[in-house]
Amino acid sequence: MAAERPLRVLALGDSLTAGWGLPAGAAFPVQLQRALVAEGRAVTVLDGGVSGDTSAGGRARLDWALGGHPDVVIVELGANDGLRGADPAELYANLDAILTRLDRAGLPVLLAGMRAPPNYGKDYAERFAAVYSRLARVHKVVFYPFFLDGVAGRPGLNQGDGMHPTAQGVAEIVRRILPAVTQILDRAEARGAAP
Repeated sequence: MAAERPLRVLALGDSLTAGWGLPAGAAFPVQLQRALVAEGRAVTVLDGGVSGDTSAGGRARLDWALGGHPDVVIVELGANDGLRGADPAELYANLDAILTRLDRAGLPVLLAGMRAPPNYGKDYAERFAAVYSRLARVHKVVFYPFFLDGVAGRPGLNQGDGMHPTAQGVAEIVRRILPAVTQILDRAEARGAAP
């Protein structure tokens, strides 16, 4: 029945969403769906993660990603921009375009922030981080400041490359981000996305 249709959550991201180096059942969308279902939520999490993707790549494929007709969207992009030392102004422009498109579609959004690698220096890191907080204010989206909070820099929670989380690392990400995801689900339900 249409009234019982699960809410669709699109996780639009890069390898951190796609689960690079992990078995399929350990990727972020799968673990997030499991955690939400365990809380009694009727949800389907759509995997919109593409390994190696930048904010420009996410912007370019946004319309395709929205083909799954999501009710809410998690935007997790920027890690590869940071690794490549991309201009924070370009990161801002790409994410701003994504958030503008999602706002026009009436979709509640969770923006997950990212940090730049320390090798680019303090000034770059501050300008990079400011992109996310500024966008969250401008677009009035739910904001989770750092997607890898509690996981980055912890060897036991990362694969050998030191950048991609293990299955246990993803579980920790899910545990920490869950309250923010719940917020956007509540917004979708309040708007009548799931009658």
